[in-house]
Amino acid sequence: MPEEKTLSLDPEEMRRLGYRVIDLLVEHFAGLAEQKVLSAPGAAGATRRHAIPERGRPPEEVLDAVRSEVFGAMAHVTHPRFFAFVPSPSNFVGVLADALASGLNPFLGSWAAAEGPARIELEVLEWLRGVCGLPETAGGLLVSGGSVANLTALAAARHLRLGDRVEGAVVYCSDQTHSSVERALRLLGFAGDRIRKLPSDGQFRLEVSALGRALGEDRRAGLRPFCVVANAGTTNTGAVDPLAELVELCREQELWLHADGAYGAPAALSERGRRALDGLGEVDSLSLDPHKWLFQPIEIGAVLVRDREGLRRTFRVLPEYLRDVEGGEGETNFRDYGIQLTRGFRALKLWMSLQVFGEEGFRAAVGRGLELAEFAEGCLRGRAGWEVVSPAQLGIVAFRFAPQTADPAAQDRMNRTLVRELNRGGLAMLSSTELRGRTALRMCTINPRTSEDDIRATVGRLCELAERL
Repeated sequence: MPEEKTLSLDPEEMRRLGYRVIDLLVEHFAGLAEQKVLSAPGAAGATRRHAIPERGRPPEEVLDAVRSEVFGAMAHVTHPRFFAFVPSPSNFVGVLADALASGLNPFLGSWAAAEGPARIELEVLEWLRGVCGLPETAGGLLVSGGSVANLTALAAARHLRLGDRVEGAVVYCSDQTHSSVERALRLLGFAGDRIRKLPSDGQFRLEVSALGRALGEDRRAGLRPFCVVANAGTTNTGAVDPLAELVELCREQELWLHADGAYGAPAALSERGRRALDGLGEVDSLSLDPHKWLFQPIEIGAVLVRDREGLRRTFRVLPEYLRDVEGGEGETNFRDYGIQLTRGFRALKLWMSLQVFGEEGFRAAVGRGLELAEFAEGCLRGRAGWEVVSPAQLGIVAFRFAPQTADPAAQDRMNRTLVRELNRGGLAMLSSTELRGRTALRMCTINPRTSEDDIRATVGRLCELAERL
C-alpha cells in the first residue's frame, strides 16, 4: 500500500502559502493608519457559520476567507488610534518571532526538552528583573498575561505566608484595583468579605492611613491581615499607589506586598517612570505584561517574586512520569514555578525585539507614550464643555464632556453616547469608565506609532460629536 502524506503540504505549497501570509502581515502593518480601528461585527460575512468540510479546501481559498471573514470583523489593537483599555501595540519582529516559536514548537516545561529556549526565557526574566529594580534573588516565569501573573503571585503569597490556610486571612487593595485580582483571590479561596477594597484618595491611589486603620480594625476583630495588593499603574487613570510607603508599612506588619504592574511597570525604563514607580523594586511580587507597554504580540505576561525559590516551593510537584527529566543543578524546569506543565516559547518575541531595537529604542518608545498622554491632556484643556478628570500619568488621561447646561445624569448619558458614536465611526477607539460615580472617557497613548496628528484628529472628532449632542 502506498504511503500517504497526511496533514502536510509539500515544500512549494508551504513557501507559496507562507509568502502570502507574510504579504498580508506587511500590508497590515504598513496600512494601519488608513484602516478603520474597529470593523463592525457582521462585516464581510463574518457572521456566517462554517461547516467542517469532508474534503479539504485549497489553502489560498481558506486564507482569503480568514482575511475577510475573521480578521475583517475585529478591533485593531495595534492601530495608532486605538486608545481604549490598554492597547497591545505589537511590533513586526515580535510577530515573526511568534511565527518561529509556533513553527518550531519547543516545549518549555522541561529544561531537558528545550535548553536553548529556556535560557532565552531566563535572559528575558533577568532583564525584566533589572528594569523593575528587584534584587538578584528575584525571578519568575512568563505566563499568558496579567490575570495569570496575579493568580500565580497570590498563590505563592498564600502558600508561603499562610501555609494555604485561608481561614480569617484578609487581603487589602483599593477600589481602583484590576478585576483580575479579585478573580484570582476567589479562585484561591478568599470570600468577598475577606477582600478589603478601600476607597482611593483624590488621586485615585490607595491611602496608606486608611489601610493602617483597616489593618488595626481587622486585627482587633481576630482576623489575620496577610497581603496588600498595590497598583503600579491603574487601568482607569494610570495612578500609582505610594509604593515606598506601602513597602515600609508591610514590612513593619509582616504583610506580603504584591504590585500589579501589568501595564505600568515597564515605565521604569524611563527616568520619569522610575520616579513615579519609586519603591517598585522592594515589593514581594510583581506582575507585568510585555504585550502592553513592551510592544509584544498577545500573549506574554510575567510574574516576578522577590525570592524566586518561593515559587518553586509553592508549585513543584514531581510525578513518576517526569522523573526522567527531573533536572540537576543549573537547570530550570519552569513547570516547577507555575501552574503550566505544557508551555510555549513566549520569550522569543521579546528577546528578538530587544536584540533588534535595543533597550534605547524601547526606552524612547515608553517615553513617547508618556508625552502623548500629556499632549492629549493639553488638547482637551480649555475646550468649552470638557473637563480633565484625571491628568495624564503613565500614558493615560481621563476626561469627560460636562456642559453646564446638562445635569450630571445627562452628562453621563452624553459621554456614553460619545464613546459609542466615535467607535462606530472607525476613526479611533476609546473606552469609558466610572470615576467618583460619574462616567468618564479615557485615552491610553502607549502605542509608539501614534502621532500628535492622531491625537488631534481624535479630540477633534469628539468635539464634533459633542456639538451634535
